[in-house]
Formats: sequence, structure tokens, C-alpha cells
Amino acid sequence: MIRKYVQLALKVLARRKFFTFISLFGISLTLLVLMVTTALLDHVFAPHPPEVHAGRTLGIYGVSVQSETGSGTGFLGYKVLDACARDLPGVEETSFFRLHGYVSLYRNGEKLRSFLKGTDASYWSILDFDLLEGRTFDATDFDQRRPVVVINRTTREKLFGRQSAVLGQSIEIDGRRFEIVGVVEDVPIVRIVAYSDLWVPYSTARNDDYQQQYRGDFMAILLAGSRADFPRIRAEFEARVAAMPPPDGFDVVRSGADTFFEFMSRQIFGDRMETSHAGRLRWLLTLLAFLFLLLPTLNLVNLNLSRILERASEIGVRRAFGASCGHLVVQFVIENVVLTLLGGLIGFLLSVLVLGVINRSGFIPYADFGVNLRVFLWGMLFAVVFGVLSGVFPAWRMARLDPVVSLKGSST
Repeated sequence: MIRKYVQLALKVLARRKFFTFISLFGISLTLLVLMVTTALLDHVFAPHPPEVHAGRTLGIYGVSVQSETGSGTGFLGYKVLDACARDLPGVEETSFFRLHGYVSLYRNGEKLRSFLKGTDASYWSILDFDLLEGRTFDATDFDQRRPVVVINRTTREKLFGRQSAVLGQSIEIDGRRFEIVGVVEDVPIVRIVAYSDLWVPYSTARNDDYQQQYRGDFMAILLAGSRADFPRIRAEFEARVAAMPPPDGFDVVRSGADTFFEFMSRQIFGDRMETSHAGRLRWLLTLLAFLFLLLPTLNLVNLNLSRILERASEIGVRRAFGASCGHLVVQFVIENVVLTLLGGLIGFLLSVLVLGVINRSGFIPYADFGVNLRVFLWGMLFAVVFGVLSGVFPAWRMARLDPVVSLKGSST
């Protein structure tokens, strides 16, 4: 039965080419925007290399300090992490890393702007970078404060052109010489844990003042044995933070161990970072998608009403030969879903082209966006929802047409 409905829908759409073109244009444009947005969100929040263990990794991304007169939030200081994030129950490996920010490199007198991150050795165990040349630095390098650096592919090309054998050469960072020990593939800037141009041991800092900071430029990632360990990791970390003496002038220190999605919800809905609100953020994104779909849905409803009412005589004939209202409603809803799925496929192809343009534009450093199966399925879900929402009311309106009046070719 469904197969017959689909075949009939395709014949109807082919018969009304102008209507089909107008509808497909609006549907594909709407779904293009939704698919591109979904692809970008997917690359921010979903697991992608080198974060291959994202499913069982928690991050400590920020801290909040409060007093009766004010509060402040920011990245963590080493002091909080050192006191509260080591040897947590259920954690297999812990890594602290430091966001030094942008520094200047020089090539033949030309200034190059590069992002620098300081890490420990565990960072390279939790994350699985695509190593193009050499090695990453290990615990011995870190403990002995060796001035070594891992660079990404683009930095290698900027400094040395197409030359691949750059191991052992040195570069000047912040007035100090660092030996290149490895080269890794570029990582898009949207993946804040893994992104950088240069990585050095944070133990090579000029002094140890950072070790006394509550707020600074540190983050941490915690590799759990499994997701089942998340609740006790969170509880233990938050208990340790709550028991930590606050800095002078403040009464409370707050932080949490979160997935990156949970951390963003904590930032958006909790100005003092009391707790995460992942469910609320999901509802917000769902609501925004629904509202974005609402206007084109209403436009398509009007087009569908016009199309259905033009077919009043056809409806009257089918009713006269015994077609029930239910069968007619199902038919028109399926016609609309077929239409929106076709629009979804066009939107999918267009989104591949748009994401390719974004990748090549350089607007987002090292962007490598694409439409994977997960994004494709979300796009098709949007298309089905779009089709059902815009088809139900016109189908219901059609079902109420009087058969006798319909046979006369009237919709009133």
C-alpha cells in the first residue's frame, strides 16, 4: 500500500512541475541551512579524531569564584587542578594542558602567528593524533623540562616549505629555542582540547608562578574506565573543589567535570557555574530548529492547500468510488513527505558543497567539516518532520471536502 502511495506521489509531483520546483527550492534551502548547522555542531560536540575516547572522557574547562559582592569565571588555575583533579576514583589517566595563546614565529624575517599549547605527557596518550613525522614528547621530556616542541603540518609548511625532514631543527618561541621532535596533522579550531599549532611541555615555563593560581589558562581531561564511572568522578571532584579554601576576597570556588556539551550548558544557563544543564541546552537547540522550520512550514502549508483544493474534482471522484477520508489523508501526507525527502537529498548535496567551500576558505582554521552518516540521518529526520508538519493540516482540510461539491470541481 505504501509503495503505491509513493508511486502515485511521484506521478503527481511530475505532473505539477512548477509547484514541485517552487516547493523543492524552499525545502532544500531550509534543510541546507539546518544540515550545515548540524554538521558544525557535530564537529564541536561529537567524537572526532584525535578525541577518539570522547565517549569516556570528561573535561574540566572552567572555574567560578564568588563572594557576597561579586563573582568571576574563567579558565582554571593549576592550583585547583593539582589539588582536586589528581587520582580521582574511576579515572584511568589525567592530563593538564595550558592555553598559552598566540605567539610569534619568524621565517626569513617574516612574522608568523601561531597558537601555542602547553601539555603533559598524558595528553598524547588520551588523544590519538595522526603523527606525520617523529614522536610526541614523553614523561621524561616533561619531567626534565626539555625544550622540545611538536608542530602541526601547516606550521611545518610555513616554516620549511614542502620539506618533510624537519626533526632536530629548532625554532624560536617567545625568545627561547625549542627542538622539533614531531609533526602531527592539523586539527580544526572548533576542537578546543586538541587544537593548536605548537605543543610544548608546560613544565618548560620560565617560572612556577602558575602553580599558585586559582584562575589561569589551564584545562584538564580525564579518561574514565567507562561512562558508568562519570557520576562518582563528578561527585568526588566537586566535593574536593567545595572543600578547597577559596582565594582571598572570595567565599566559594566552583567547577565541574563535564563533557564539552555539558560545560557549554553550564556556561549558558548557570552564570556561577553551579551545575550543568545539558537537557535544557538540548531543548533549546531543538526549539531553535523548530522555530527555523516554522516559517517555511507555513509557506509550504499554503502551497499544499492551493494544490489540494485544485484537485477537488479528483478527490470527489475517489470519494465517490469508496476511498475513505483516512486513505486520502495518508496519501497526501505521503506525497508531502516524499517531496520533502527529495528536498532533503538536494539540501544534503548542497550542504556538501557549502561545507567544502567553508573548508577551503580558511575562515575557520584547519576546518575539515563534512556530512557524515550521523548528520545525514539528522537531515532526513528534519525532512520527515518538515513533511509531516506541512502536510497534516492540508490533508485534514481536504478530507472535509463534500464529495458532491468536489465532483463539481469546487472546494467550497
